[in-house]
Amino acid sequence: MTTPEPQTETMTPERTAPGAIRHDRIALVDKPVSRLVVGILDLTAEDRMEALLDAFFAAGGNALDTAWLYHEGAHERFLGRWLERRGLRDDAVVITKGAHTPHCTPDAVTTQLSESLERLRTDYVDLYLLHRDDESVPVGEFVSVLNEQQAAGRIRSYGVSNWTLARVEAAGKYAKANRLNPPAAVSSQLSLARMVEPLFPGCVSARDPQSKKWLEERKLPLLAFSSQARGFFARADRRLLERMRVARFARVLGRRARIVRDGWDHDELVRCWYSRDNFRRLERAQQLAAERGVAATTTALAFVLAQPFPTFALIGPADTAELHASIAALEVELTPDELRWLDLQS
Repeated sequence: MTTPEPQTETMTPERTAPGAIRHDRIALVDKPVSRLVVGILDLTAEDRMEALLDAFFAAGGNALDTAWLYHEGAHERFLGRWLERRGLRDDAVVITKGAHTPHCTPDAVTTQLSESLERLRTDYVDLYLLHRDDESVPVGEFVSVLNEQQAAGRIRSYGVSNWTLARVEAAGKYAKANRLNPPAAVSSQLSLARMVEPLFPGCVSARDPQSKKWLEERKLPLLAFSSQARGFFARADRRLLERMRVARFARVLGRRARIVRDGWDHDELVRCWYSRDNFRRLERAQQLAAERGVAATTTALAFVLAQPFPTFALIGPADTAELHASIAALEVELTPDELRWLDLQS
């Protein structure tokens, strides 16, 4: 096997025309990557997905996130058809993920990647992410198989999602020792709101100071998922705080508790994001948003994009209005003092 040379590419921030979505670089991806990455996990109607992606590309975006697992491959198939109809494959940065628990093995990478390529109607993906980690598998086995796929031209670059930084560090050391390409990006949860409980088993957040310092020192790009805290800054209801406490107490007692209000199921929102400190962050985001003439969700997303390491925000807008509110975050400049203030550090 002929292995590619270890990555040496530097990341230089880029931007298209004024007012368009800004771009940055991820090592070994051969085109600039928009700093907003649209994921369509929660959308099922193709006409809505088409309208959303058309608007995203019209605004200068090009990065799309999906996974082998999502809707049993339906999303990959949709993206493949859409890119083919629009003739945009060469312009798009296609990100897909594989090796999800319980199929988190090096063998699964090869088989699932083949299926993803067929669904996406392409010969390669620009960035391939391991969807989960299995720490019982030696890290070198994952690094080796991903480098094999790079050498075969089936992926341009690779990264890992929901891996601990210790495992990412180990992967980098193994790659260096064996003259292989290390992970070029990590994908973990990051938002202005602090995740109170994990969104799902094995969910890894990069919000703690140690993770932020690690990323800043290495300048390794972060693809931040749930970057707007799953709608917390748009839909949170302070009146549910007390009911949240009751719901959590009910879970401790082994009883199922769900909170539904006005047709919106708040269960995940309440479980993962409702806390007094997050409501204080919401108040500050609303205050700063009013001063800037934007939405609170826009300010919250600007917080993610203003971190002292390369960040790409994964967003899941329900419609073009939510998309444009996210795009506006790229124009909100936050000072270090404002970042600390929003995060209750001052």
